[in-house]
Amino acid sequence: MIWLLLLPLLTQDPSERRILELEHVRTDNALELVAALKSSNTKIQRLAVRAIGRLERPALQRDVEPLTIAADVDVRREAVNALAQMGATYPFASLLPAEKSGRVRAMIYESLGRSARSVFSDAEPVLLGGLSDASVDARVGAARGLESLIRRNARTAKPALITLIAIRRAIRDNESESLRELGLLALNTAGDHDSTTFAIALRDASPQVRRLAVLGTRQFIDDASPIVRYEVMHLAATCGRLMNSVDDPSEMVTLAVADALGQRNCDARVIESMVLRGASWRVRAHALVSLANVAPDAAKPHVREAATSKIWQERAWAATAAKLLKDSETLSLLAKDREPNVAIAAMTTSADALRGLMSTHAGLAFAAAEHLQGTAALANAQSPLLASLQRFTRTGRATVREPRVAALNRLGEVDDKSMVAALHPLLADVDPVVAALAAKIISQKSGNAAQPTTTRYVPAPLQSDADVSALRGATATIRMKDLGTITLELLTDDAPVTVATFAQLSERGTFKGLTFHRIVANFVIQGGSPGADEYDGITPTFLRDEVGLLSHVRGTLGISTRGRDTGDGQLFINLVDNFRLDHEYTVFARVTDGMDVVDRIQEGDVIESIRIVRKPTTVK
Repeated sequence: MIWLLLLPLLTQDPSERRILELEHVRTDNALELVAALKSSNTKIQRLAVRAIGRLERPALQRDVEPLTIAADVDVRREAVNALAQMGATYPFASLLPAEKSGRVRAMIYESLGRSARSVFSDAEPVLLGGLSDASVDARVGAARGLESLIRRNARTAKPALITLIAIRRAIRDNESESLRELGLLALNTAGDHDSTTFAIALRDASPQVRRLAVLGTRQFIDDASPIVRYEVMHLAATCGRLMNSVDDPSEMVTLAVADALGQRNCDARVIESMVLRGASWRVRAHALVSLANVAPDAAKPHVREAATSKIWQERAWAATAAKLLKDSETLSLLAKDREPNVAIAAMTTSADALRGLMSTHAGLAFAAAEHLQGTAALANAQSPLLASLQRFTRTGRATVREPRVAALNRLGEVDDKSMVAALHPLLADVDPVVAALAAKIISQKSGNAAQPTTTRYVPAPLQSDADVSALRGATATIRMKDLGTITLELLTDDAPVTVATFAQLSERGTFKGLTFHRIVANFVIQGGSPGADEYDGITPTFLRDEVGLLSHVRGTLGISTRGRDTGDGQLFINLVDNFRLDHEYTVFARVTDGMDVVDRIQEGDVIESIRIVRKPTTVK
């Protein structure tokens, strides 16, 4: 009967909007999407197979397989990618002999290498052959596949010598920067540091290639690029060379120097001079931690001075240094700091943790609950843990998962059954992870099996079709305080819901005054958290991932998550090509101007505004 009711819907193409809706809710019933795979409209086919891939359900493999030989190149690429995304058991190599498109062969090679179901010994020779493909695209795809295959199997299998030789040759003989990077990534993972290949790579025109060569060889080189100098200072510089680089024009490099001086136990006088005369509070703070490592007595007065800084990030670094010095007086002061992130950095006692449980800052409450694990104070912490759990639950924000899960875990460790009644409402929580954990604890403490009534997450309503359509061709400008402006191209066709959410937040002024709090040199910068941390999301609801064919190359933007489909609105910008993030994190924008500004962003830098510029509509 249900099939008969659906039949009229399945005999006509769904709209692009309908496909987006089904993808957005992660539909249980994929009949409409499956029917759309047979559409004569190639765009509908492509969107439908992409959506099915994003559902990540291997049971739909047979429905997707026919599209691997569709007439349209883009449909075939999406179909192959969808099979890999859903974790299908599929003989990707069988598609190669008949496939005429280098772009599709590239996706076949990549999918073969990244599929968790691929057998190393079967996939390796196919990908090895792909390095000699006539198409540049296909060769890059084969390199992607090999890098993924070697990385995924690093603990259990090693590439054959013939494969390593072929990768070395591909690095030397190919003009594609991406291929050379992927080849070096594969060699580094395999532990193959062929001197001839790496000597060539150290002189490569691309700084991204040279940096990977430094990572592989740990060899000191003088280099014009900050991303290479950072790796050199981090890995290969002696104390003498570090001391000659304390005034590097790149703050990223100078911070690496400050850290390395302490790690290598270099001259305390040089480190102390950076504490006193560093070009920024960041340099002084990093040097302070190094000084605490090398010369504790010299560091102590500087730590106490930094603990009174007006810049809270500097006070947090002072707390880190105070821990090294076991300076309980300074730590006691900073543990009561008005800034939650400083209190986190200074937390050392159960009293600090119990005080942190009273905070509305997700990061501080999470750190407090984690700190109590295994402590004697846990026996008397039931009331504050339960209060913290209920406080965050009342917000209705799914994105404060971590402090609630941590509080539940600690409550589960308390030998007391009286909390069971208080936990029962969580069986219907908005977050299925919280509901499942509450059911487990209730069952353990009551002796009666409890079942969560929430078993899947219901996302926020989808933005209107008009709102999404208006963002096609749109750009965004991020103005950074004292640094300049970054211009973005918004990739609406690839990540429509993410782009629309980002635009809404930006136009409401939600990002104004927030900072970039996480800086991982030569990886990503992350910002947009109201709590300036990993745990306080900017959105109340989780965002669905919109992974696809786009790669996390330098200058692209993604959304931070804590697992599949748990985006919280915090954004990150890739500082280098981060291929291993592909198919795991959404790519929703790319920098078209102002990458020099991105490269200068450091901890605590402030977003002044984000402006969305829509493409003018043409009146007919």
